[in-house]
Amino acid sequence: MYKMNEKSLYLTYQDDHFELPVDSKNWILQQTQGYSPVEMLASSVAACCGYVYVSVLENSHVPHLFTRITLTYERDEAKKARPLSSIDLTFYLRVEKELQPKARHCLRLVLPNCPVVQSLDRDLVINECVQFI
Repeated sequence: MYKMNEKSLYLTYQDDHFELPVDSKNWILQQTQGYSPVEMLASSVAACCGYVYVSVLENSHVPHLFTRITLTYERDEAKKARPLSSIDLTFYLRVEKELQPKARHCLRLVLPNCPVVQSLDRDLVINECVQFI
């Protein structure tokens, strides 16, 4: 369910790196003209978690084709600074059917090993899921 204060972004995965599609090479860090600093923070969480997940899959010998990450985030409207209250990440990848349970199990290692996540407020809720395509 899409909520009014919820924002959505996506990252693509190509040539061993994540990309946040932008219209120009110059990032305008203003919500009305480009990506806001809050959107950049949420995207940084997604990219870092994506890199950690790729590493965990490789170390677990799970062949995969990572295609993208989608993310939605919410802000806490009750607090003066309106900090992020939650981020939902969905990883899209191809994995052989018999290895999908193992790939899903690998998700448990992502948050504790992501330096960006470990640098954030502990009250921030981050949910991850994987969609096999």
